[in-house]
Amino acid sequence: MKTHFIAIGGSAMHNLAIALKDKGYQVTGSDDAIFEPSKSRLEKKGILPPEMGWFPEKITSDIDAVILGMHAHQDNPELAKAKELGLKIYSYPEFLYEQSKNKTRVVIAGSHGKTTITSMILHVLNFHQKDVDFMVGAQLEGFDCMVKLTQDNDFMVLEGDEYLSSPIDLRSKFLLYQPNIALMSGIAWDHINVFKTFDDYIEQFRRFVASITPGGILVYNEEDAEVVKVVEDAENYFRKIPYKTPEYEISNGKVYLKTEMGDVPLSVFGAHNLLNLEGARHICQTLGIMDEDFYEAIMSFKGASKRLERVEREDKGTLYKDFAHAPSKVKAVVKAFCEQFKNEKKYGFLELHTYSSLNPAFLEQYDHAMDGLDHAVVFYSEDALKIKRMEPISAELIKEKFKNENLKVFTNAEELHAYWNTLDKTQGVYLMMSSGNFGGLDLTK
Repeated sequence: MKTHFIAIGGSAMHNLAIALKDKGYQVTGSDDAIFEPSKSRLEKKGILPPEMGWFPEKITSDIDAVILGMHAHQDNPELAKAKELGLKIYSYPEFLYEQSKNKTRVVIAGSHGKTTITSMILHVLNFHQKDVDFMVGAQLEGFDCMVKLTQDNDFMVLEGDEYLSSPIDLRSKFLLYQPNIALMSGIAWDHINVFKTFDDYIEQFRRFVASITPGGILVYNEEDAEVVKVVEDAENYFRKIPYKTPEYEISNGKVYLKTEMGDVPLSVFGAHNLLNLEGARHICQTLGIMDEDFYEAIMSFKGASKRLERVEREDKGTLYKDFAHAPSKVKAVVKAFCEQFKNEKKYGFLELHTYSSLNPAFLEQYDHAMDGLDHAVVFYSEDALKIKRMEPISAELIKEKFKNENLKVFTNAEELHAYWNTLDKTQGVYLMMSSGNFGGLDLTK
């Protein structure tokens, strides 16, 4: 099968391209910019575009599938040529469904926790040598590529994202998967550039639940009121399995899960991660993994990339980075960090980087998000606001919306870096939360 990727360099797109190459497909692609690690990984597989840009002449009538990434625009010249030739154009999730429509599809959804839960499930299955197809949005220890597609596997585990499918397909990605088994971890308003009201956002999850195949299974977080309401209002037929935070304790800095089989030591921490773990356990049960086998495997799970990930520093200081940027994620991560290091001086840094987090109307969702930290810092780039054509935000407004008068606010990367350099990283513990990079800050030094 001959496939062509428009915007092949994206974190998700390049993994799919590699998976198809490994499956034996003929793969080509284009992009106007490709960064690491996508660039090296595509080059290693021999599918890195020889030059950057869009080339309509690459689009020929013998292409079986054109896969369109979100990075491309509606007026992309290669997309126009594909339409002109009448080629089949897939969004990323649409193509994944096409590859898995004869398999049992397990879809993990939710505003937060979906990457970690998917990673936990894959870790356990891999530990017990249970082979499945999969797609997950973060790098996971023990896996070379974050997409796997085969002819023979019976199951496919998919991280289900509620964001748009492609520039020409404005459906939420997870609406295309039609899960046989699903999990919903939580609902907290996000992506306000797309979903203008909270009800618009919740509607995507209502539709997701409605898309579960008849007689399927939904594992859901019974501690989340919005999730419970969506599940209770559902009119289609499926089996409902609730889960909640399991009992645990912290002893000498180590987290122990309290189970009928005794205390299980873990390599992750935070109540939100224990809740994620419980959801993963229930999904693994539906896939034939007994609890004792789940606990044996989960002890060695160290977390998904950038999810409370310990950074090795030259000075041996204690620093964790997390992808958290949405309010619900920030609150959960800060709470976990403060609980884990309650006897240490705690420094927390948050970069407001996304369209939603930089929108003044959305900032009130961050109320008390940084509470519990001894020193809290918020950074956002005025240049980022200009690029997004958004109005400036004052430091006073940030403090007001966060309801934290002691908050330090930086809008200039050089000033943030200068402050960072005044801190002795061997004293106290540090939490860095961002989907960006704090203006190029090197966290290892």
